[in-house]
This record gives sequence, C-alpha cells and structure tokens, in this order.
Amino acid sequence: MAEASRWHLGGTPKHKLRYREDVEIRTTLQELLLYSIFLINLCILTFGMVNPHMYYLNKVMSSLFLDTSVAGEERTNFKSIRSITDFWKFMEGPLLDGLYWDSWYNNENLYDLKSSRIYYENILLGLPRVRQLKVRNGTCKVHAFFRSLMDECYDKYTSKNEDMADFGLKQHTEWKYSSPHMNSPWHWGFAGVYRDGGYIFTLSKSKSETLNKFINLRMNSWITRGTRVIFIDFSVYNANVNLFCIIRLVAEFPATGGILTSWQFYSVKLLRYVSFYDYFIASCEIIFCIFIIVFTIQEIKKLKEFKFAYFKSIWNWLELLLLVLCFLTVFFSLYSNMKIYHMLGQLLRNTEKYSDFYFLAYWHIYYNNIIAITIFFAWIKIFKFISFNKTMSQLSSTLSRSLNINVIIFFQFTQFRIVLGDFNFAGIQQANRILGPIYFITFIFFVFFVLLNMFLAIINDTYSEVKADYSIGRRPDFQLGKMIKKVRITENKDLAEKARREGFDEKEIQSAEQMKKWKERLEKKYYSTEIQDDYQTVTQQEFRDLFLYAVELEKELHYVSLKLNRVMRKVSALQY
Repeated sequence: MAEASRWHLGGTPKHKLRYREDVEIRTTLQELLLYSIFLINLCILTFGMVNPHMYYLNKVMSSLFLDTSVAGEERTNFKSIRSITDFWKFMEGPLLDGLYWDSWYNNENLYDLKSSRIYYENILLGLPRVRQLKVRNGTCKVHAFFRSLMDECYDKYTSKNEDMADFGLKQHTEWKYSSPHMNSPWHWGFAGVYRDGGYIFTLSKSKSETLNKFINLRMNSWITRGTRVIFIDFSVYNANVNLFCIIRLVAEFPATGGILTSWQFYSVKLLRYVSFYDYFIASCEIIFCIFIIVFTIQEIKKLKEFKFAYFKSIWNWLELLLLVLCFLTVFFSLYSNMKIYHMLGQLLRNTEKYSDFYFLAYWHIYYNNIIAITIFFAWIKIFKFISFNKTMSQLSSTLSRSLNINVIIFFQFTQFRIVLGDFNFAGIQQANRILGPIYFITFIFFVFFVLLNMFLAIINDTYSEVKADYSIGRRPDFQLGKMIKKVRITENKDLAEKARREGFDEKEIQSAEQMKKWKERLEKKYYSTEIQDDYQTVTQQEFRDLFLYAVELEKELHYVSLKLNRVMRKVSALQY
C-alpha cells in the first residue's frame, strides 16, 4: 500500500507531478512578468506619441475655419454652407481672414513676415491650394418624357465619369486639367471616393490678390453643374509645441443638388526626435523591436513542438495576431519616417508652391491607428493569466458559458437603443470614416455585453439564494395566508349550520363535505404551488378516491338537477 500510494495516474510518481506543476507555474509567472514589461513599454510608446497640445491646436484651427461666420450673416459659416452662393461668401470672407494675418492686432508689423502666421503662432507652410473635380455631361440618361425640358445629365463622381477637358477661360491651371499623382491617397467623402488631380490653383501670398482671384473665378463660373467636389488644402506649423496641423476643407456637390461639407484636421508630430523625452520614446521603440524578436522565437518553438495542435488554442491565434500587428507597426513606422525625412526638407524649401503635407500626415495617422489596434489586442491577452485569480476565472467561465443567450439579448437591446437614437455616431464617423464605425460597434458590443452579463448574474445569484432559503425551510411567515385559511374553515362550518337550518338533510351535507374533501386532496396533489415536480405518479388509493368522486359527482348532478329551483332560492342566503 505504501508503494502504491507513491504512484498516481497510471504509474506517475506524485513528486514528479508536483515538480511538473511547479515548473508550469514558474514558467507561467516568468511569461507573465515578461509580458507585463512588454505591455508597459507598449503603453509608453503609444501614449508617448500623443500630445495634449494636439487637441488644442485642432480646436483653435477648427473654430477659426469652421465656426467663423460671414460678416453680416451670423448663420453662414463653413458648416452651414448649402448653396454655391454661400460657398463663395465663405471663400471671400472667413477663409481669407483666417489664412492671412499680415499684422498685429494694432496694425503693427511685429514680424518680418515671409509667410502668414495664423493666430501669430502658426506658420503657414507654402501656399494653400484649391482643387476641383468634375464629371462630364452625358454620364447619365434623361428619360424621354423630360428631354424637352432638360438635355444635360451629370452623374455622380467616379473615375470613369470624371471630366478631363479644359473649360471656361482655358488660360491658367484652374481651367486646365492636371493629372493625378500615382501615390496620392484617395479621399473618402459622403457622396463618393475622390482621387488626386483635377482643376487646381494655388493662392497668393497677398490677401488682395487672392480676393481678386476668387472674384474672377466666381464671375466666370468656375463652379459648374458638373462640379462634384472642391478641396481646400493647407498646412501650418507651431514651433512652440513642435506640431504640424494639416487641414483639409471639403465641399461636395452631389448629383441631388446642394452642398455637403466635411473637414479634416490632423495635428501630427513629424519631427519626432527633438527633446530628451523624444529620445526616451526612441529607446522604447528599440525595446519594442527586441520583444518582437523574442516573441517570434517563442512562437516558432511552440509551433515546432505542438505542430497542428498549436492552432487549437485561441490564445495561440491571439499571439499570431499580435505578432502580425507588431510587424505592421514596425513597417508603418519605418516607412513613414523614411518618407518624412525624404520629403520634409523639399516641402519646406518650396515656399512659393503648395506643400503637400497631407501625404505625410496620411501615413502617420495610419501608423497611429495600427499601434492603437495593437495595444487593444495586447490588453486582451492579459486575460490569459486570469487563472491565478479565482474571481476573474469565475467571471471568465460565466461569460463564456452564457455567451449564446447573452449575444441574442445584447443585439435586441442594442437595436432598441439605436432606434431611440441614443448615440452620437455622426461625430465618431466624422473623426474617422473607417475606424470610427469599428470603434463604435466594438465598444457597444463589449461594454453592453459585459454589463448585461453582470446584471443577469446578479439576478440569477439572488434568485439562487432565495431558492436555497426556501429549500431549507427558511420562509417568510405567511400570517395573512394562515388567517385566510382560518376564515375559510370558519365559513365552511357556518355554511353547514346554515344548510341544516334551511332544511337540508344530513345525508346531503355529508355527501357535499365528502366531495369537497376529495376535491381538496386532488387539488393539493396536482395543483399545489408548493410541489416543485411537474409530474407525479398516481397511487391505487388515489385512483379509487378519484373514481368514487366521479361516481358520486354524477349522482349529485342528477340530484341537484331535480332540486335546482330549491337550491337557487337558497344561494343568496348561503353567500351572505
């Protein structure tokens, strides 16, 4: 027996099992410690790129160019543009006033200005650019019934419908088509997806010359029925906070008529390594790359060891996803940095032309987006180690087991909230056309899924406690119910005495009392709320009582039918 007790589970010694458990726990703790360092480093790397001044720079710029009203018309600003007339009023009013800050507030030339300084602190880089895309006439068909009224038809914008012919005065670049650049990103608007190129002109450094340019374009109908979108692009740099703000104002002219306005304000840190804190972030980036190499080696070893069984674990799939996201993060970082250092010097030297910083901001924003997704999934992996905590392990098991029913409840509840309009989806979509909806759906799913599970868990736990108290006899004292039963017994005795006084014989009274007893016994057996089982067997005695009750009931029905008139006269007396 002593020898047998030393062996466990098919001949494995207990001390070897204990040793394996200790090794597994030690290995898991080491993995948790290493991953915690990686997570802290990733958080520093992510939030180190975020500057509080980005929000304030976006706020002041958006307030200047979006909320400033036309002189004499308080309700007309860029957000409220609905017609071509409103658009030209904005171009000749708030846009010019916002772009050209030639002097101090007391008309004193404080700086030797080589370019405008918006709010006296933000240097306008290069010259602003205005770009238009058009569609050709005849890209759609007019119905035969209306051809006598309208013979022109301009469809929505697509690259196939785009008009590339010169028009108007045909003298300058604003009247001649410019081919798009191959590497320029497309713009995703409300009414279409627009590519680069089109009819382009840059503004002058002089405010008066720019105003005359706008008046000339307006008088010569630069905006036509074929116009589908106009872009206003410019960039500023604030040396105080080392931030670039790339601004794009968009006015779409859909085929339905009217104007849809949208905007983009990207405050980015293109010059990344300036202060000591920036170099600290650079060291975190190096550590991040080292972690990627270490984790890649670990996953390769696991894959060689477990082979196809490796893919059966959801945590292994999460590891692979994290590695892919980490490699994408490194790729975007290297590509954006190379583009920045290659193009930034050229853009800053071209002060007499439009400096296209939008391309640099585009890739920088993609880098920020990919690292945000990476840190999201990195925090999800932390649930892999919740087995060390009993409460979190129970919560995880509860959520996983109740997944099916709660997904159904969640979608019903969320659809009801959407019908009520209890969300600000427009603002989220305006921030980012792709990640905004993804963030909205993901946030709603996880938050409400967890909250609903917690609510149902509390209700279920409370119900279980009450049910357990009832099972051990710990029930409320139903004094009112007992009183009602006593009253009913008293009333039954009083009814029997009244029946005797009214002339009923003892045989009739005893038969009625016997039938009532049989009825109460059967109701208690089959209709009692205290009995929890849905199905109960019938004994021979109970079957005999049920048969006698049915026979006696048939006799009584026949007897009652003969004395119906007598009974009807006595009903009132028996009830009162």
